[in-house]
Amino acid sequence: MAKKKKTSKPKHDVYQEVTDRILGYLEQGVAPWRNPIKRGSGDGWPKNLDSGKRYRGINVFLLGLRSWESGYSSDFWLTFNQAKARGGQVRKGEKGSLVTFFKMYATKDQETDHPIEIPMLKHFIAFNVEQIDGIEAPDAPAENPDATPFEPLAAAEQIVAGYASRPAVEHDGGSRAFYRPRSDSVHLPKQERFDDRESYYSTLFHELTHSTGHSNRLNRGLDTELAPFGSPDYSREELVAEMGAAFLCAVSGISPPAIEQSASYLQGWIKVLKGDKRLVVGAASAAQKATDWILGEKFNDARPPPENEASSDPSVNPLPSKQNNSASQLDLF
Repeated sequence: MAKKKKTSKPKHDVYQEVTDRILGYLEQGVAPWRNPIKRGSGDGWPKNLDSGKRYRGINVFLLGLRSWESGYSSDFWLTFNQAKARGGQVRKGEKGSLVTFFKMYATKDQETDHPIEIPMLKHFIAFNVEQIDGIEAPDAPAENPDATPFEPLAAAEQIVAGYASRPAVEHDGGSRAFYRPRSDSVHLPKQERFDDRESYYSTLFHELTHSTGHSNRLNRGLDTELAPFGSPDYSREELVAEMGAAFLCAVSGISPPAIEQSASYLQGWIKVLKGDKRLVVGAASAAQKATDWILGEKFNDARPPPENEASSDPSVNPLPSKQNNSASQLDLF
């Protein structure tokens, strides 16, 4: 009886894994420059908490993007064992981040048989200190008793208060802003963490516009079907939310720079959707419906154009009432 050949386990290709990770971020069409939320007290450079040394090379990019993506405000990272040695515990379900390094291996030159050393790319997994219980981030944002208190903008607060059956709005102290369809809740950092109150309300309006897509409201499918982050359906919903935020900013008298910032953000998502000619008009139509819903205005309050002036161009048709554009949570960024 012939012996079965042993199947060797595929070799772990760190180069390919890093490449795939970078391409994944690029394909998402995200806009990391649009972040009005202040980070911690660090300088933004990823560091190892044990040694205090900065990560270098591709790790700066990988860990920096992971911090941005996950909303970490701390610059410090630890391996599982380093955290354990400090009395900390990585929380169950937390996903680590790839860190690469070169290690020199002794071998012989194939032609001369002389001993040489060659660099081999290796990797390990690190966790941000904010993923670990029992260890305090040394660069956690400190409370400033002399900081200027947040002053609500009356017109914006009136819009929020007038949003009937609105989702819960929680200021849970994190560094991310997002709408979670599953619990129908908006999550925001504390108001003082924003660059200014205009940025705060623009962010809040973005997430509230997302919330109108819940099945209890305008039913854009946000809580019923899952769309991957960066997909066309997810991107389309981001356009709707940002346009809705721009509309609500205008209603509340928020300054033009915030709206100009929205325009830059929209441009990134338009690239993801590869120039779909129906996209902008359709998204604007859905955003207008979302804005009307939040403001409590009936859709038929606006007078339709005369029948002979209505366009038959299919490119101006609005988005369907329900799309496959849901996600477990919809982020500002």
